[in-house]
Amino acid sequence: MLDETDRHLLRLVQRDATLTADALGRALNLSPSQAGRRRARLETDGLIRATVARLDPSKLDLNVQAFVQVQMASHAPDRARAFLRLLETEPRVVSVWTMTGEADYLLRVWCHDLTTLNDLIHRVLLPHDAVARVQSQIVMDQPKRDGPLPV
Repeated sequence: MLDETDRHLLRLVQRDATLTADALGRALNLSPSQAGRRRARLETDGLIRATVARLDPSKLDLNVQAFVQVQMASHAPDRARAFLRLLETEPRVVSVWTMTGEADYLLRVWCHDLTTLNDLIHRVLLPHDAVARVQSQIVMDQPKRDGPLPV
Protein backbone atom coordinates (compact mmCIF):
# COMPACT_ATOMS: atom_id res chain seq x y z
CA MET A 1 0.00 0.00 0.00
CA LEU A 2 1.46 3.35 -1.01
CA ASP A 3 1.01 6.42 1.13
CA GLU A 4 1.34 10.00 -0.11
CA THR A 5 5.01 10.15 0.93
CA ASP A 6 5.76 7.05 -1.18
CA ARG A 7 3.93 8.62 -4.12
CA HIS A 8 5.85 11.88 -3.70
CA LEU A 9 9.12 9.95 -3.58
CA LEU A 10 8.19 8.10 -6.78
CA ARG A 11 7.36 11.39 -8.54
CA LEU A 12 10.73 12.81 -7.46
CA VAL A 13 12.86 9.86 -8.58
CA GLN A 14 11.04 9.66 -11.93
CA ARG A 15 12.26 13.18 -12.63
CA ASP A 16 15.77 12.68 -11.19
CA ALA A 17 16.90 9.19 -10.24
CA THR A 18 20.21 10.52 -8.92
CA LEU A 19 18.65 12.20 -5.88
CA THR A 20 20.53 11.21 -2.75
CA ALA A 21 18.85 10.07 0.44
CA ASP A 22 19.73 13.48 1.88
CA ALA A 23 18.02 15.35 -0.99
CA LEU A 24 15.00 13.03 -0.87
CA GLY A 25 14.77 13.51 2.89
CA ARG A 26 14.73 17.30 2.50
CA ALA A 27 12.05 17.14 -0.21
CA LEU A 28 9.90 14.70 1.77
CA ASN A 29 10.47 16.24 5.23
CA LEU A 30 12.11 13.01 6.40
CA SER A 31 15.55 12.15 7.71
CA PRO A 32 17.95 10.88 5.05
CA SER A 33 17.86 7.40 6.60
CA GLN A 34 14.04 7.30 6.51
CA ALA A 35 14.01 8.47 2.88
CA GLY A 36 16.69 5.93 1.97
CA ARG A 37 14.75 3.10 3.63
CA ARG A 38 11.56 4.09 1.79
CA ARG A 39 13.38 4.16 -1.53
CA ALA A 40 15.00 0.79 -0.80
CA ARG A 41 11.59 -0.70 0.06
CA LEU A 42 10.08 0.63 -3.18
CA GLU A 43 13.00 -0.90 -5.09
CA THR A 44 12.64 -4.24 -3.28
CA ASP A 45 8.89 -4.23 -3.94
CA GLY A 46 9.58 -3.69 -7.66
CA LEU A 47 7.97 -0.25 -7.97
CA ILE A 48 11.36 1.19 -8.89
CA ARG A 49 12.69 -1.26 -11.47
CA ALA A 50 15.86 0.47 -12.61
CA THR A 51 17.86 3.66 -12.43
CA VAL A 52 18.73 4.76 -15.96
CA ALA A 53 19.97 7.78 -17.87
CA ARG A 54 18.00 9.38 -20.69
CA LEU A 55 20.33 10.13 -23.55
CA ASP A 56 19.86 12.87 -26.11
CA PRO A 57 19.26 11.11 -29.46
CA SER A 58 20.40 14.10 -31.51
CA LYS A 59 23.80 14.11 -29.76
CA LEU A 60 24.14 10.46 -30.80
CA ASP A 61 23.31 11.20 -34.45
CA LEU A 62 19.95 9.46 -34.11
CA ASN A 63 17.93 11.80 -36.28
CA VAL A 64 14.94 9.65 -37.26
CA GLN A 65 12.40 8.32 -34.79
CA ALA A 66 9.59 6.21 -36.22
CA PHE A 67 6.73 4.00 -35.18
CA VAL A 68 6.48 0.82 -37.20
CA GLN A 69 3.33 -1.31 -37.27
CA VAL A 70 3.85 -4.98 -38.06
CA GLN A 71 1.09 -7.31 -39.16
CA MET A 72 1.97 -10.97 -38.83
CA ALA A 73 1.47 -13.53 -41.58
CA SER A 74 1.47 -16.31 -39.02
CA HIS A 75 0.75 -16.50 -35.32
CA ALA A 76 2.34 -19.93 -34.95
CA PRO A 77 4.14 -19.90 -31.57
CA ASP A 78 7.55 -20.84 -32.96
CA ARG A 79 7.43 -18.15 -35.67
CA ALA A 80 6.18 -15.52 -33.21
CA ARG A 81 9.00 -16.39 -30.78
CA ALA A 82 11.55 -16.15 -33.60
CA PHE A 83 10.23 -12.72 -34.55
CA LEU A 84 10.37 -11.51 -30.94
CA ARG A 85 13.97 -12.78 -30.66
CA LEU A 86 14.79 -10.75 -33.77
CA LEU A 87 13.28 -7.63 -32.17
CA GLU A 88 15.14 -8.19 -28.90
CA THR A 89 18.48 -8.33 -30.70
CA GLU A 90 17.85 -5.35 -33.01
CA PRO A 91 19.30 -2.22 -31.34
CA ARG A 92 17.30 0.21 -33.51
CA VAL A 93 14.07 -1.16 -32.01
CA VAL A 94 13.82 0.46 -28.57
CA SER A 95 10.25 -0.52 -27.60
CA VAL A 96 7.76 -3.17 -28.67
CA TRP A 97 4.07 -3.38 -27.89
CA THR A 98 1.53 -6.05 -28.85
CA MET A 99 -1.63 -4.41 -30.13
CA THR A 100 -5.28 -4.95 -30.80
CA GLY A 101 -6.57 -4.06 -34.24
CA GLU A 102 -4.96 -4.55 -37.61
CA ALA A 103 -1.34 -4.39 -36.48
CA ASP A 104 -0.02 -7.11 -34.20
CA TYR A 105 3.03 -5.17 -33.01
CA LEU A 106 3.97 -1.53 -32.69
CA LEU A 107 7.70 -0.80 -32.70
CA ARG A 108 9.38 2.41 -31.68
CA VAL A 109 12.65 2.76 -33.55
CA TRP A 110 15.53 5.21 -33.66
CA CYS A 111 17.77 5.43 -36.74
CA HIS A 112 20.58 7.64 -37.92
CA ASP A 113 18.80 8.55 -41.14
CA LEU A 114 16.11 7.44 -43.60
CA THR A 115 18.52 5.04 -45.29
CA THR A 116 19.00 3.24 -41.99
CA LEU A 117 15.23 3.12 -41.42
CA ASN A 118 14.77 1.74 -44.92
CA ASP A 119 17.39 -0.92 -44.18
CA LEU A 120 15.59 -1.92 -40.97
CA ILE A 121 12.26 -2.27 -42.75
CA HIS A 122 13.40 -3.88 -46.01
CA ARG A 123 16.34 -6.01 -44.91
CA VAL A 124 15.37 -6.97 -41.36
CA LEU A 125 11.61 -6.85 -40.76
CA LEU A 126 9.96 -7.62 -44.11
CA PRO A 127 12.13 -10.63 -44.98
CA HIS A 128 11.11 -12.41 -41.76
CA ASP A 129 8.79 -15.28 -42.67
CA ALA A 130 6.31 -14.40 -39.91
CA VAL A 131 5.78 -10.84 -41.22
CA ALA A 132 2.98 -10.06 -43.67
CA ARG A 133 3.00 -6.26 -43.73
CA VAL A 134 4.88 -3.30 -42.29
CA GLN A 135 3.71 0.29 -42.10
CA SER A 136 5.84 3.11 -40.69
CA GLN A 137 5.16 6.60 -39.47
CA ILE A 138 8.10 8.96 -39.11
CA VAL A 139 8.02 11.29 -36.12
CA MET A 140 8.24 14.91 -37.21
CA ASP A 141 8.43 16.37 -33.68
CA GLN A 142 7.79 15.27 -30.12
CA PRO A 143 6.20 18.25 -28.32
CA LYS A 144 5.86 16.24 -25.09
CA ARG A 145 8.82 14.10 -24.16
CA ASP A 146 8.46 10.75 -22.46
CA GLY A 147 7.13 11.75 -19.09
CA PRO A 148 6.83 10.23 -15.68
CA LEU A 149 3.97 7.91 -14.82
CA PRO A 150 0.99 9.57 -13.08
CA VAL A 151 1.63 8.55 -9.47
